[in-house]
Amino acid sequence: MTDGVLSTAPPRTVAAPRWRRWFDGLFGSPLNGVITLACVALLAWAVPPLLRWAVLDAVWSGPADRCAEAGGACWAFIGEKLRYILFGFYDQDRQWRPATASVILLGLATLSGMPPFWRRATLALWAVGLATAVLLLTGGPGGPAVPTERWSGLPVNLLLATVGMVGAFPLAVLLALARQSAMGGVRTLAVVFIEVTRGVPLIAVLYVATLLLPLMLPSGSAIDKLLRAQVAIVLFVSAYLAEIVRAGLQAVPAGQYEGARALGLGYWSTMRLVILPQALRTVIPSIVNLTIGVFQDTTLIVVIGLFDLLNTARSAAKDPAWLGFYDEAFGFAALIYLVFCVAASRYSLWLEARLRRG
Repeated sequence: MTDGVLSTAPPRTVAAPRWRRWFDGLFGSPLNGVITLACVALLAWAVPPLLRWAVLDAVWSGPADRCAEAGGACWAFIGEKLRYILFGFYDQDRQWRPATASVILLGLATLSGMPPFWRRATLALWAVGLATAVLLLTGGPGGPAVPTERWSGLPVNLLLATVGMVGAFPLAVLLALARQSAMGGVRTLAVVFIEVTRGVPLIAVLYVATLLLPLMLPSGSAIDKLLRAQVAIVLFVSAYLAEIVRAGLQAVPAGQYEGARALGLGYWSTMRLVILPQALRTVIPSIVNLTIGVFQDTTLIVVIGLFDLLNTARSAAKDPAWLGFYDEAFGFAALIYLVFCVAASRYSLWLEARLRRG
């Protein structure tokens, strides 16, 4: 008989309807209501002129003279200069090479973001993919070599960002472990490197790699400019990523270390099998946020004479036949950056939810 048995199960909470959650978020308090109404007023003031300029009065095709007579945006300029904005100084009949390299880099990043591909075979896939992408950018067999000074456009952003994160990751893990090491000398070296690197802007690091490093080399020796910039980005990113990894290590409960020692695991086995998987899972949003920042910061390579997506868009507007369409050029480049960054942000939310369910 169960008549006299009291249930100890907690009461089930019913989630509020979505419209109710939206309403509470927008008008849940007087301050929220005022902010919401102010934002609506700002959008009502800004959106109609922007819509009229970008869509209603825009010119979608035709020569530059037609754009000069119109009062809206000249998207015909983007159609005319699309190849140059994306791939820069590559010859038009060979632009399939940087396009393929970009697809390879994006494919590697996408596969690496899927948990089923978190295995050692993916490292080999990265090695093959990066080698293939670089071979395509350099011209590849059967064609004239393309010097790195002519590498430009979106492939440069993708190459610097992906190699910067992939190359910085193992170094960042070692720096984070060294900063928590019981050996004073190792810990001091790690602290000095991390704090000094984090204390200067990336543009200063690029200047050192471009201007000062060649002066330190023996006479007659030289290192490629793009390679110097890539190494500088790897070192710079590793310092920031090391602090993110260290935060994840500190978030792991002490009982995990004690349990690993009770099982007889050594230091490196404990870190590889027990601690690092939990630590990295904790800081996934911070890692994605850093990746977005690195992708955006690749525009700074213009200071060393290399052209990325933003700078090819700017130089496209200097063409005498299409002179002055900077708004359209920067707007198109901003749209590409927005798509990549929003996609990375949504991926972070998806991965965090998936790991939480797992």
